[in-house]
Amino acid sequence: MRSLRDAAWRARDFFRRDAVLAIACVLAAASCVAVPPDAGYADYIDWRTIGLLFSLMVATSGLARAGVLARACRALVRACKSGGVLIAALVGLTFFVSMVVTNDVALVAFVPLALAALREAGLVRRLAFAIACMTVAANVGSMLTPIGNPQNIYLLSVSGMSAVELVGIMAPYSAAAFVLLAAAIGIAELRDRKRFKHIPSQMAGVNPKAPQESFALRDVLPWIALFVMCLLCVARIAPVWLVVAAAIALALAFDMSALRHVDYALLFTFVAFFVFVGNVARIEVVREAVAALVYGRALLVGVVASQIISNVPAAILVSGFTTDWPALLVGVNIGGLGTLIASMASLISYKQLAVAYPELKTYYFRLFTGLNCAFLAALLLLAAAIA
Repeated sequence: MRSLRDAAWRARDFFRRDAVLAIACVLAAASCVAVPPDAGYADYIDWRTIGLLFSLMVATSGLARAGVLARACRALVRACKSGGVLIAALVGLTFFVSMVVTNDVALVAFVPLALAALREAGLVRRLAFAIACMTVAANVGSMLTPIGNPQNIYLLSVSGMSAVELVGIMAPYSAAAFVLLAAAIGIAELRDRKRFKHIPSQMAGVNPKAPQESFALRDVLPWIALFVMCLLCVARIAPVWLVVAAAIALALAFDMSALRHVDYALLFTFVAFFVFVGNVARIEVVREAVAALVYGRALLVGVVASQIISNVPAAILVSGFTTDWPALLVGVNIGGLGTLIASMASLISYKQLAVAYPELKTYYFRLFTGLNCAFLAALLLLAAAIA
């Protein structure tokens, strides 16, 4: 009896720690009952996507721990002279950096810096708005590039489209969202003008290992080299096995913690959904029903599925039943807006704000949801106009 209670507690903790991974594992296990494991399972998993994601996580973790992102943010913040300029700078930096280091890494690096800078500047009352805008910026900026987020990495791998095609498809949405962000910040600034009390020279929340004024080039070069290798892999010039081997070797040689900061839960979520989708595709009745639902509606199904299970699992799930890659690409990317779980990166900023300012949780949730739904509606209208 006690062992059953212990197992129940462990299961509950597992769901609490990572609900999406837990759901993916349950779905994968259930599908294994319908389709018992066999040799066909080996073809389910896209190891190129898994390897590239892993390598990118190691590279961006190494760059962050070397102090590159923190230093760039500090330099930008010091140049700001008003609350509106500071918020615009933080949002703009998040938007553009997310294109090359992924949306979740950009938020992990910049949200703590934003919390500290706004607190020191006496702008706590505008903090929720700033973090919500930064989160939107990370999601809409990252959707422009092949390496900006996990769903783009995956869809580029399975669809056969080129990186240039992906950028061309997503450019109107990313550009429109950037204009909307600028308008939102401008309107907010007009409503609430406030000068800085103090521009902090050193901000809390920065990686303690990162130098305050500079970073050693020797600490950065290995990660830049790995990042370039990842880009070559995206372009299908470098084989993924070589990039993975380089990532592990560089981490062992220069910074073991880069391996510890990899989001292994996300990688296992990918594997679990690969198994689930692969098994469902082998059940004829289910496959035909899902394919009929998705046919001609890949964009809309991608958006709706993202609101429920988040956009990365949605991309994997829907990709098994459509070849309309442009529509699915747009659907799961703009589908990252909306609910708090539509993009798992959004939970990063929410959790960081909730820890630092628990009294702002409810207000932030309402503001975040309203802002995200407005952006989602605008981009859906744009998608309808383009179609």
